[in-house]
Amino acid sequence: MKTFHCGELVPGCDWHTRHEEEAEVMRRAVAHMRETHGETVIRETMIEAIRSRITDSKDAA
Repeated sequence: MKTFHCGELVPGCDWHTRHEEEAEVMRRAVAHMRETHGETVIRETMIEAIRSRITDSKDAA
């Protein structure tokens, strides 16, 4: 599982997501940035910042 915690990029944000595929984690994170944090333009630097904070996590199930 891949995991992204928004608080690692935006201090104070508790939102997080996880999925088996990094592409889906990226899609969800970009949507969250637009909807919650008002980012209207997602630049390559933002994509890189999100990607660098995606971690592998063990499935708790």
